Amino acid sequence: MSQIITGIQQVGIGVTDVNIAWEWYRTMFGTDVPVFDDVAEAKLMTRYTGNEVHSRRAVLALNMNGGGGFEIWQFKSREPEHCTFDHTPGDLGINAVKIKCRNITEAHSKLLSGNTDSVSQLFTLPNGEQSFQVRDPYNNLFQLVKGDSWFQKHNSTTGGVCGAMIGVSDIETALPLYTDALGFRETIYDETGTFTDLDPEYKFRRILLRKKQRDEGAFSRLFGHIDIELIQVFGRKPQKIYHERFWGDPGFIHICFDVNNMDLLKEKCRELGYHFTVDSASTFDMGEAAGRFSYIEDPDGTLIEFVQAHKLPILKKWGWYINLKKRKHQKPLPDWMLKTMSFNRVK
Repeated sequence: MSQIITGIQQVGIGVTDVNIAWEWYRTMFGTDVPVFDDVAEAKLMTRYTGNEVHSRRAVLALNMNGGGGFEIWQFKSREPEHCTFDHTPGDLGINAVKIKCRNITEAHSKLLSGNTDSVSQLFTLPNGEQSFQVRDPYNNLFQLVKGDSWFQKHNSTTGGVCGAMIGVSDIETALPLYTDALGFRETIYDETGTFTDLDPEYKFRRILLRKKQRDEGAFSRLFGHIDIELIQVFGRKPQKIYHERFWGDPGFIHICFDVNNMDLLKEKCRELGYHFTVDSASTFDMGEAAGRFSYIEDPDGTLIEFVQAHKLPILKKWGWYINLKKRKHQKPLPDWMLKTMSFNRVK
């Protein structure tokens, strides 16, 4: 069977100022190619915004080395609410976003220079590989890891998003969503104990699932492989990071997967008890891009988004867009075509 999930399209990051946040992400992570920059009302998301329609500005930015992007998201119609507690590893929701690097030690040295307060020491993961952590000005945590799939090489220390660390209350309950519905077949590690890169005061179970890159899907070569790490903390009761807050409030608001066949995915999720809570059903305009999008909640209420792209801007200056609805196959778009998106780069 052809794959349904072809990569991570983006991770949503709620911020208080898109311009300031995006400049920081461009500098640190090279996410400097905008796919869209859109101001609109989020009419379909009222389930997660207090049953009211709120307006927002959203920028989807990519790193053309490969990997998923950041959807940098700011409320325009209300003051965003920050989390009222300092959430720690194992709390329910997206704990960290994984950013891929070709060489961990080189990336660590480069990012550490001038950013000593936001960059951690090097850690050793359960599979023996090294990683380190970076906190943005909003206290969001990024885990930098070795990546094994790349689209191209340009002047950036890192690639884009290759995964996420998600806190769950019970790993066994959450696993079928990823293994059965989303097709994560490979387990890199499954370890229980204490870990220096989490919180050494508590015991955790952590399982790293991987979906290797395959040439199926228009953007599969650009997005590359996906790592999802589920973590469960023992010895304390985890708190829900978005308890009594809105989608769009500061923090990691969702993880978004690129989809080949939304109808088939909807059926697979329904069979496991994960019904779409939001479904645009048809093409939904997102500024200069368009597609069908939907959401589900994991067992702890963490939001997972799916997008099947219908229109993509390639060269905005000349009005060149790709209509993906006309494609009758799942082959990747030609590399040269996607590389032209680099002409939209923002310095």
